[in-house]
Amino acid sequence: MVTLEKMAHLALGSSFDSLGQNTTSLPDPYLIDLNPDRLSALGAGTRYDICTSSGCSEVRGVCHSFTHDGRCISLFKTLYTNKCSHQCNYCTNASNCSHKIKVFSYTPEELARLTIYMYRSNYIEGLFLSSGAGKDEDVIMEKLIETARLLRNKYFFSGYIHLKILPGASRSHIREAMELSTRVSVNLEAPSASHMSDLSATKDYNNDILQRQRYVKDLMRSMQLPAGQTTQLVVGAGEESDREIFNRMLYEYRELEIKRAYYSAFSPQKGTVFASKDPQPRWREHRLYQMDWLYRVYHFDPLEIDHAFDEAGNLSNSDPKAAIARQFIDGPVDPNAASYEDLVRIPGIGPCSAGRILAFRKRHKIKRKEELANLGVVIKRAAPFLKINGWRDTTLDKWSA
Repeated sequence: MVTLEKMAHLALGSSFDSLGQNTTSLPDPYLIDLNPDRLSALGAGTRYDICTSSGCSEVRGVCHSFTHDGRCISLFKTLYTNKCSHQCNYCTNASNCSHKIKVFSYTPEELARLTIYMYRSNYIEGLFLSSGAGKDEDVIMEKLIETARLLRNKYFFSGYIHLKILPGASRSHIREAMELSTRVSVNLEAPSASHMSDLSATKDYNNDILQRQRYVKDLMRSMQLPAGQTTQLVVGAGEESDREIFNRMLYEYRELEIKRAYYSAFSPQKGTVFASKDPQPRWREHRLYQMDWLYRVYHFDPLEIDHAFDEAGNLSNSDPKAAIARQFIDGPVDPNAASYEDLVRIPGIGPCSAGRILAFRKRHKIKRKEELANLGVVIKRAAPFLKINGWRDTTLDKWSA
């Protein structure tokens, strides 16, 4: 695996065969300080800044994400600075972390230069830029915006920019950030104000976070933001239930019109207030993504989804779609007669395979499991819920006859 440091050195050492009409705007590569400690520290500092549900690549500081049109792209993922005045109990960059880290920071020009060279060398396709709050959030927000402005206007960067909006950012700063970005996001971190108070004593949940999300939503009515806004939560740091997380995300999707929610399982870090707390299993993060998918892509009704939670409001480490299916499907479903809505409620059948089934059965009757497998159905998961050509292979007790 090529390290971020090596990628940066290779990018600066390359000679470009063709850079188009704007080659005179490229900086002198020898003016870029490739401090490996800084590259590593500011890349690692984005641990809880998530840009994809499948997790980041093994290269610290580089992640793979999906654009609004479905393309998978590589992003240079970094903090502007790891200095922060906030007291977030899970974060190694927090001012109340006893394990003091060395403070690093870029300047807008340095970061723009490094990004454009890696971009021109085809190592990355965009920038994912976050930051600690520094001593003054307004000053750091201005630095983030200036970095994006240099990329767009000085170096004619046409790639993807995901820019994090810092808590409490002014409406004017948010507007400037949106004018230069492909996507912006405000870290939600917790599902409620009470849980946020457990995570951080310095952030006002309603004003610093939710109000900033509302600013983005309102501004999008009069300006273009191609990939919209997203958000993310640190799962399990505040003892919240999965149902609380899901209910908050319903509000985010419906009222604040976010495009995506991301979930990051809490992992205790040395020196933080939460260093002794138990880590959250990665399967919890995975199950929350499945619930999110059921609502956002499959369009399940929230009351239907609610049946996947236990009495305490949590998910088990099993497929929530199967749990819901056992509650709502009365008996084996015939794929030759079922509606699209009925088909997508069967485990192992998604929107694409349901559409293929509907198209296939217009020409041929489905008679074998193999035909469904060829249409993309995961037979092992779907078989207990299906009846094909009079045959059924169910092991569910309530269907046994």
